[in-house]
Amino acid sequence: MSNKIRIILGVVLVVCAICAAGVYYLFTNQNKEVVNMGDKKVLVAYYSYSGNTEAAAKKIQAITGGDLFEIQPKTAYPKDYNAVVSQAQEEKQKGFKPELVDNGDVKDYDIIFLGTPVWWYTMASPVRTFLTKNDFSGKVIAPFCTHGGGGESATYTDMQKLAPDAKVLTGYTSYENSASDKEIRSWINDLNLQGE
Repeated sequence: MSNKIRIILGVVLVVCAICAAGVYYLFTNQNKEVVNMGDKKVLVAYYSYSGNTEAAAKKIQAITGGDLFEIQPKTAYPKDYNAVVSQAQEEKQKGFKPELVDNGDVKDYDIIFLGTPVWWYTMASPVRTFLTKNDFSGKVIAPFCTHGGGGESATYTDMQKLAPDAKVLTGYTSYENSASDKEIRSWINDLNLQGE
């Protein structure tokens, strides 16, 4: 084999190695970079009973770089699932808004990712309290929810009703704990929040 062919093969191998390294980098780091939110101040607020909504919220926080806020009722819900189901149904029927440990403060934020489990076809009562105790005028709400089989139902439209002066965007809905970084990143990118 001549030196010219060896040099050409060597160059081809180096170029292939560089390309392979670049492809590897893209695939291994695509879910680690923070999405550019422009100059927007972001809050990720959520209520979680079983941990599913919390897991989704933490993924959103990691992707957006926003501040994380857990919505917590002063009186914890029962640990027994059937008791919670009954209580949630009664709270929905009465429009009950439980007192929170901290109502939060959205005034310094432009975009609020707001997460909830779906209880009786809508948001959990603590999220209803959070929405009514804060002024969302001129804010952007990017809602997300987790559910056990019924989808988001009226969750996002009910959020808009409680925050009529906010812009409620298309939500992200996941079944139980199935929220994936890839799906969340795609949803956030599709929202085009830099322009909001």
